[in-house]
Amino acid sequence: MLKNSIDPKKFETFIEINRRINSDYSDVHVLLTDILESATRLVDGEASSLLLLDKESNKLFFEIALGPKGPEVKKFSLNLGEGIAGWVAEHKTSLIVNDVGEDPRFFADVSKKIGFPTTSILATPMHVKGECVGVIEIINKKNGKPFNQEDLEWLEIFSTQASLTLQNARNFQKVRDEVDLLRDKVTSETGYHTFIGESRVIREKLELVKRIAPTDSSVLILGESGVGKELFAEQIHLHSPRKNRPLIRVNCAALPEHLLESELFGHVKGAFTDASQERRGRFELADGGTIFLDEIGDLPLSIQAKLLRVLQSKTFEKLGSSETISVDVRIIAATNRDIEAAVEKGTFRKDLYYRLNVLPLYIPPLRQRTEDIVALSNFFLKKFNRETKKQIRGFSDQAMEMLLSYPWPGNVRELENTVERAVVIAKDEYITPQDLLLPIENRESLDNFSGKPFREALLAFKKSFITHALQRHNWNQTEVAKVLGIQRTYLSKLIRELEITI
Repeated sequence: MLKNSIDPKKFETFIEINRRINSDYSDVHVLLTDILESATRLVDGEASSLLLLDKESNKLFFEIALGPKGPEVKKFSLNLGEGIAGWVAEHKTSLIVNDVGEDPRFFADVSKKIGFPTTSILATPMHVKGECVGVIEIINKKNGKPFNQEDLEWLEIFSTQASLTLQNARNFQKVRDEVDLLRDKVTSETGYHTFIGESRVIREKLELVKRIAPTDSSVLILGESGVGKELFAEQIHLHSPRKNRPLIRVNCAALPEHLLESELFGHVKGAFTDASQERRGRFELADGGTIFLDEIGDLPLSIQAKLLRVLQSKTFEKLGSSETISVDVRIIAATNRDIEAAVEKGTFRKDLYYRLNVLPLYIPPLRQRTEDIVALSNFFLKKFNRETKKQIRGFSDQAMEMLLSYPWPGNVRELENTVERAVVIAKDEYITPQDLLLPIENRESLDNFSGKPFREALLAFKKSFITHALQRHNWNQTEVAKVLGIQRTYLSKLIRELEITI
């Protein structure tokens, strides 16, 4: 056990990692990296690795490697029982080896090939339900010091955290796969959203949708987050000859890179750790129908090349397979990013952009189509009346005026959340401005600055102006700085000085 005197900083790090483990399963690789970085720092290691055991091949693969030679280390693998890590995995026992040259279990091959001298190793197994699933090892304590029992106990604690992270992520992935399959099944039958749009600009967009829907050309839907890009993708599919075939949806930003390729193209059994059975990818499931790739701007470059091939030849291979699969799929992509800027930066392939952008469709933000606010608000009111079993009759004139004047940085999604919140807390027959709980800062006009000394009015205007810009761009300071034409560091300084709270 650890000594009674526990380092507060170490304990704080442990608590923070533990909190994240229990609240975030979206990217297991990031969480495991954080755990390994924390463990390495707390025991003063020079380098470290987290290896995962592949049961079928009985090999340990370097999932994460930190230190000056990290990228080179990840090229190697160890057999079960090979080296210190292999011995720890095989015997499910932690080890402190402060003189690797005197230990016959040490496998010097990796150390020699990467040119990183190893003098000492601290290694602990990772357990899930009594089985070893991997190993964490710390290489060389700084300043030539030996690892001690306290270091080992801390590393065992962090190994337990890593094991819990892995187990939670696997459970989460299993549930999500089941939900995704069910959602896609329901969506392909009846699961489409009700389309609400009264404004002239939206009606024009729908007419354009009807013209482009009968073709098989790729469509790139552009617009801010929450404007309803997925609903337009649904309308394109429903007005196309493919309407009786599946519409498969993929959020490219919701999955880490190492899972996204499998999600899109599928994998064969044994293609990677945890690939215990063959899986059909989303493109295969969409055969004959449409695939909607949301947040395409977040697609990693490594997968962009494979997507380009699907666009060009309608063929691909599953992860871990050399067998070519042909599909007949119409691709609709969407992004809230400045995709042309991404092309200029080199983070998005130019050839893929041109392939996707055959039929561009821009969806304007809600603040530019205020005619839709009344219809959408009433639609959401009826929806949440049913769900909460309330009978709210409508919005007061003042509440509707507030809805119409608010800039809606989160667009339709924010409006829906606002109406839901108002229905839940409303006590009267009609929703009042107080029920909406909209930020006062966003309803400021020039009248708010009149009657004030010039300097005070100028500061108030700056605060309002920058707050509006931040809300329009979902508090992304990098984007706001670019739009305002100022440095990112200067924007951060203004936010602090003007006491703008996010």
